[in-house]
Amino acid sequence: MARTPINTDRAPAAIGPYSQAVRSGNTVYFSGQIPLDPATGEVVPGGIEAQARRAFDNLKAVAEEAGGSMDDIVRLGLYLTDLGEFAVVNSVMSEYFDAPYPARSTIEVAGLPKRVAFEVDAVMVLD
Repeated sequence: MARTPINTDRAPAAIGPYSQAVRSGNTVYFSGQIPLDPATGEVVPGGIEAQARRAFDNLKAVAEEAGGSMDDIVRLGLYLTDLGEFAVVNSVMSEYFDAPYPARSTIEVAGLPKRVAFEVDAVMVLD
């Protein structure tokens, strides 16, 4: 099955040898999105709320470039450097998703690229 890379200027460029997402058949696999401003490539200022919002905005931009929406996302992976921020991230996530919610894992990690506090990846299925 063919693999089609997905890239948009509305999300930050990859900071390594990977695509923002790859479509295979009707499934889109997203690389992790961190809270980088797509215009500057810099980490957005502010705490975990601002970082989560920017990362979800980046995810949304890639989903739209792939021909879908946040409603088409079936699985999320959330990575936090502090699980004490879990409730804040849930609150921000609720601004982007409606029931039925995607399946999700939330994992505390020791570190993330550019020393950010939050990263999200996803899988989307298109009809």
